[in-house]
Amino acid sequence: MLVASSFLLLLILSYASSAASLYSPSSPVLQLTPSNFKSKVLGSNGIVLVEFFAPWCGHCQALAPAWERAATVLKGVATVAAVDADAHQSLAQEYGIQGFPTIKVFSPGKPPVDYQGAREVKPIAEFALKQVKALLKERLEGKTSGGSNEKSDTSASIELTSRNFDELVLKSKDLWIVEFFAPWCGHCKKLAPEWKKAANNLKGKVKLGHVDCDAEKSLMSRFNVQGFPTILVFGADKSSPFPYEGARAAAAIESFALEQLETNVAPPEVTELTGPDVMEEKCASAAICFVAFLPDILDSKAEGRNKYLELLLSVAEKFKRSPYSFVWAEAGKQADLEKQVGVGGYGYPALVALNVKKGAYAPLKSAFQHDPIIEFVKQAGLGGKGNLPLEKTPTIVQTEPWDGKDGEILEEDEFSLEELMRDDTATKDEL
Repeated sequence: MLVASSFLLLLILSYASSAASLYSPSSPVLQLTPSNFKSKVLGSNGIVLVEFFAPWCGHCQALAPAWERAATVLKGVATVAAVDADAHQSLAQEYGIQGFPTIKVFSPGKPPVDYQGAREVKPIAEFALKQVKALLKERLEGKTSGGSNEKSDTSASIELTSRNFDELVLKSKDLWIVEFFAPWCGHCKKLAPEWKKAANNLKGKVKLGHVDCDAEKSLMSRFNVQGFPTILVFGADKSSPFPYEGARAAAAIESFALEQLETNVAPPEVTELTGPDVMEEKCASAAICFVAFLPDILDSKAEGRNKYLELLLSVAEKFKRSPYSFVWAEAGKQADLEKQVGVGGYGYPALVALNVKKGAYAPLKSAFQHDPIIEFVKQAGLGGKGNLPLEKTPTIVQTEPWDGKDGEILEEDEFSLEELMRDDTATKDEL
């Protein structure tokens, strides 16, 4: 019995020893700790892939050989690193790690993103190369200087009050994450620099705001805030905000916000271009506005038009995470716009990619079908080919929206030949 117990203890110790040394000191995988994380990761000028692991985790042990191979393959291209989350729980908590292994990819000046691909060398290396190419492209375009995640002294977090809360947050289609704080609260003061950093890093993606509950007790009461800081998430359903309960560190807030952004994408829309207000709302702010010109309702009937709209909606669904908008108009209803984009030469249905800000457009020259339209949208997103300038800002007129029904031919007043002859005879008699 004693021998068996000793043997079992040796097995456990042996297992623990092998697990604890998941990556040896000579491993090509960079070992990260709280003391070197900032310099090696946050201060890096390049792409860093970080695995958060637990030594006892079976999946982590299975990943280790591939992770080391990836580190060797990517040497000089991207850094492959690892954090023992058991030994450095503060780091794991800061980045909201809830399972093992978790792989996060750090790029200069941006919040980390999760790697969700296969845990094999080739897909890991391919993903890393994709991130490297994106970084190089940004540098060539002068969009990033690299090397630091620090932002300016100003904060992108928006001050919210009872006067602007409904308009900015509740009526918005954007994802909002709002901090309710009190100026005297110690935990709020500690959160402040992290909140500022997260707001700046998320600018243009997710909106962060803050409410001073000492000054806005009505908002505090309205949203049942009972402690400070309270962070509420206003997603697609603005009537049901829910609390953020993750780590109060910028990286954790950013990771959470980007995950929520994926699930908060509004359903795609294909809107009828019935006036200047639609043009302003849907096209003026969009990176590209795709305008479809559909046949007259008398030509296509409701069934045919609905098929065209379903086709456009399926395309919009595929690109719903892109800053595009999709609108449509009936043939002849927006004559000035049609004239400027040369729709008459292509007939109906027709589709153009319109960039209002640049005053340019590109027509779909292939078939008005799913695959050619998908390819057209892709090419337009890449800068397109054959872009043409608009002569001037198109005049958009106000029209009645389609009622969803078949069109009706308006019948003129009927008269008989006898009545016509009678009228003619009467006229002669009068003369």
